[in-house]
Amino acid sequence: MSAVEEFRSFNRFFTKEIGLLDKHLLASDYTLAEGRVLYELAKNREQTAADIGRSLGMDKAHLSRILARFAKRDLVHGRASPDHGKQRLISLTDAGRRAFTVLDNGSQSQIEGLLAPMDDTMRRQLVTSMRQIQAILDGEKEPRPTVTYRDLRPGDLGWVAHRQAVLYHEEYGWDWTYEGLACDILGKFVANFKPGREAGWIAENAGTVAGSVFLMESEDPAVAKLRLLYVEPGARGLGIGRTLVETCVNRAREVGYRQIKLWTNDVLVSARRIYQAVGFRLVDEDKHHSFGHDLTGQTWVLDLQ
Repeated sequence: MSAVEEFRSFNRFFTKEIGLLDKHLLASDYTLAEGRVLYELAKNREQTAADIGRSLGMDKAHLSRILARFAKRDLVHGRASPDHGKQRLISLTDAGRRAFTVLDNGSQSQIEGLLAPMDDTMRRQLVTSMRQIQAILDGEKEPRPTVTYRDLRPGDLGWVAHRQAVLYHEEYGWDWTYEGLACDILGKFVANFKPGREAGWIAENAGTVAGSVFLMESEDPAVAKLRLLYVEPGARGLGIGRTLVETCVNRAREVGYRQIKLWTNDVLVSARRIYQAVGFRLVDEDKHHSFGHDLTGQTWVLDLQ
């Protein structure tokens, strides 16, 4: 199908899934438009009808009829603005706030029911996809992301191996054998883990995994390895890769490593730029055939002392 047909198909599916085709919202006596107006007044407090119309992109006459019905049911009241006497500020009454609470709780329960059959991985995928859709459609209006960094939790290692294998296949055509390499690296990390000498960090963008990096000991106890750096496509451009690398390098320096090295492939251009910016220098290159492709491997080194 074309992009337009796909969009329309998804729209039909989603509106049916959350009950937007029903005459009233969540088995209440409010329409969807009325529910949105209640939500706007509950979340943004006192405002003019013009403000509400701009926020919701709603037709002025339609909004006026909704507010008139709300006033008749004692759900809203208005007062003259102290700054502009000709403007009327509208807010919810106690009855309006109770009506909103009922609708809000109903919506919460409905979404919890939709999410209930999903495991954590499926929920993360769903949330990431929804954020990507919103970011693409909103363009420059996208809300500022919230990026945090944390230590490893159960499930992270499998997720990192899976996501790297999927992304490198999508972006570079690498085959399934890369996943074997990632699993081997992470398996040895677990089997030989040295607390205080090794660590892993996960970046999260608004609560969703956005990238990773690992600090591991090499055959030489004075030399550390930086491994498995990656950043999710939807989180690139936020400085996550640079922060992960710097976190890894700083920890290596703190625990007394003399040097930190890494192995990568020259096609991973964005990662290579980060390594150069942090101070790594290229010391070796080798041609090899891996993951279904002819590649050029690179070894980079950073002196820490």
